[in-house]
Amino acid sequence: MRPVGSKYLLEEPLGRGATGTVWRARQRETAGAEAAVAGEPGETVAIKVLKEELAHDADVVMRFLRERSVLLRLTHPNIVRTRDLVVEGDLLALVMDLVDGPDLHRYLRANGPFSPVAAALLTAQIADALAASHADGVVHRDLKPANVLLAGSDGGEMHPMLTDFGIARLADSPGLTRTHEFVGTPAYVAPESAEGRPQTSAVDIYGAGILLYELVTGRPPFAGSTALEVLHRHLSEEPRRPATLPEPLWTVIERCLRKRPEERPSAENLARALRTVASGVGVHATPAQAEAALGVAALLAPDPAPATVPGTDGGQGSGDADPTQVLPSGAGSYDPAAATSVLPSTGAPAVPGGQGADPTRAMPPVPPMPAGAPAAGAQQPDGPHPWESQMRAARDRNEQTQVQYLDPNEDPLRRRPQRRPAAPQQPPQQPPYRQPAPAPYAQAPQRRQEPPPQRYEPQRPPAPEPRPRREPRPRSANPMRIPGLGCLKGCLVTLILLFVAAWLIWELTPLQEWIGTTRGFFAQIGHLYHQVERFVNKLSG
Repeated sequence: MRPVGSKYLLEEPLGRGATGTVWRARQRETAGAEAAVAGEPGETVAIKVLKEELAHDADVVMRFLRERSVLLRLTHPNIVRTRDLVVEGDLLALVMDLVDGPDLHRYLRANGPFSPVAAALLTAQIADALAASHADGVVHRDLKPANVLLAGSDGGEMHPMLTDFGIARLADSPGLTRTHEFVGTPAYVAPESAEGRPQTSAVDIYGAGILLYELVTGRPPFAGSTALEVLHRHLSEEPRRPATLPEPLWTVIERCLRKRPEERPSAENLARALRTVASGVGVHATPAQAEAALGVAALLAPDPAPATVPGTDGGQGSGDADPTQVLPSGAGSYDPAAATSVLPSTGAPAVPGGQGADPTRAMPPVPPMPAGAPAAGAQQPDGPHPWESQMRAARDRNEQTQVQYLDPNEDPLRRRPQRRPAAPQQPPQQPPYRQPAPAPYAQAPQRRQEPPPQRYEPQRPPAPEPRPRREPRPRSANPMRIPGLGCLKGCLVTLILLFVAAWLIWELTPLQEWIGTTRGFFAQIGHLYHQVERFVNKLSG
């Protein structure tokens, strides 16, 4: 056991995250007047002890003390109440109510997706908690299933409790962002948070839309193998509607996941719309409730005065939220709903004199700038995002490979090697004949040397001419292939032949007369036999 201050005693850890560890603790004595809840000796509580790097940051400690009153007065039935804040040496801790139940992420993985009605009602309670915090000027900024605790989930009615309010703001202090560029979970980050734009309470609405999507499908709408890929999808892709999702519920999700923050509804309107959808898509819904659910878009009005996040005003504040620029290169597979991760920056820190500490770079040659072009460091709000430029360049490289017709004669795998005709051998040239000089003495006549016989070389056939280029077959006017069409034609022809044969039999045979006599089949055969017998007797008589 480890004491925390003079009033609390840690017993066992319950969970661990990027900002600290949650412990089951016991209260040793009644808290003083500075605590929101005095408590009783022996009462069980939950204490979140922040990490040492946060406790060593003077900016975090100052903000911790400055926001003490905000966190202590934030009370709501769907918010885990903060009872006390402990600052003791290098230790920062938040004392909260202990919720005896799993978090929503663990429950979802163990029991599977929710029904549309259950997901809408559960998210509506979370929206109620967000509406209360936004009205008090507090933005959560890290809404995800792992930060939603379920109280009374063992057979009773599920009661969600939102926790970790203010932790994202404490971890996103100016002193910390000098070494860390991004605080949050990539699968639940709003586009404006990823780009470092000014943030408002609309970031919580975006997180609520992703949470609702995950409740009904079992997975978040944007996933990928790396954090960079997930952030790029948040910025450039639109969510896809599942086939089993009711249209009113999809209208709510689509409105929450708008890329522009001013187009998202307020938390209060979101809660009202979700309850309208839950009552209209159930099996016991009345026609009036179903019609109201179909018109839910009219209830999703944006917040006229959203709560702003201090320090995210684009450089005019304290710089609490710098743009997300560098992510770790080795970020492989990750759990989208895992604990909040802090990704380190690989950029070089600034050194006195203005020179970078990392001179090793590999950059393409920069062409000369035309006259009138903007400077390299100028902001270009209308230009594409750097991630979009990289994706477009990769797409252009892939489009260079084209598929076209290849002449078989030009295919090196199908063309046979052609033998070149050998050049005819020429006889060796003899040096010019010269008159030998007269010898002083008579010599015996020498034997005349005959030229070597010429070798017969058979004439090789000329090389075959290259085959003419085969023209591709013209496509049919109707390239569609219908399975079983030949069998259908055969059946139609057979039916027509049977019809014609039946008509000829009816018209050219006494079948009509036979039917009019009302005789049976065998009686008609016997009658025909007697007629033939009488005809033969007449001929013989």
